[in-house]
Amino acid sequence: MQRAMRLLEAASSHQYGAPAKQLARESGLALPTAYHLLRTLTHEGYLRREKGVFVLGEASEQLSSSGARHHRLGMIGKALEHWRDAIGVPVYFAVYREGEIEVVGVADTPANPAVEEWADFRETGHAHAIGQCLLGQLGDEERQDHLDRYPVQSITRYSVRDHRTFLRRLDGMRRMQPIVERQEYALGTVCAAIPITAGNTAATMAISLPSNQADRLLPAARQLQSEIGKLLGTLAFSISI
Repeated sequence: MQRAMRLLEAASSHQYGAPAKQLARESGLALPTAYHLLRTLTHEGYLRREKGVFVLGEASEQLSSSGARHHRLGMIGKALEHWRDAIGVPVYFAVYREGEIEVVGVADTPANPAVEEWADFRETGHAHAIGQCLLGQLGDEERQDHLDRYPVQSITRYSVRDHRTFLRRLDGMRRMQPIVERQEYALGTVCAAIPITAGNTAATMAISLPSNQADRLLPAARQLQSEIGKLLGTLAFSISI
């Protein structure tokens, strides 16, 4: 495996490919061994042979993309963990992508657990702060398309109950202000979400607390919002994930 990886690394350093002898020399491998591994890597799709030289194949590109994605998710996770510890609340990061609400990362602790997703977050965006914040950033047509697919319905006794009332609520939201939701998605929980401008993509960071600590919600949200600019570079990576 290590020898094969050395060949792939050598091949990746040549934009227009390299012949077997050169890759063997750069990898420190005997030519017969290099030939055998190159045939295997080509058969598996990690390399392609074109006009006598070897270039990276589709499988290598997918592997590289997967590794970069993992790295970006790790960066986002560390950023969320930082604010979880600094503020003492669960912290969430979500985006609206390809017509769906997507929670990219969550940081919590056993003492301060995140909200349990007992009803699909994607289908209940009208009921939780994350969804309300994301839907509030959409244009009328895109928002209506979402609500046509996922109609407004009561999730708890505190939830908004109809389409028209929900749209009035969105229209009344103040730009760049935290969106607060109290027990609309999960009984015993209050949440706040902060809109984030990340290119053309709707994004949000959110926090949650037990309802008996509701007095902490807005101060914690404002603390996060006041520092959020430091995270934007890291969080923006998620848009390409």
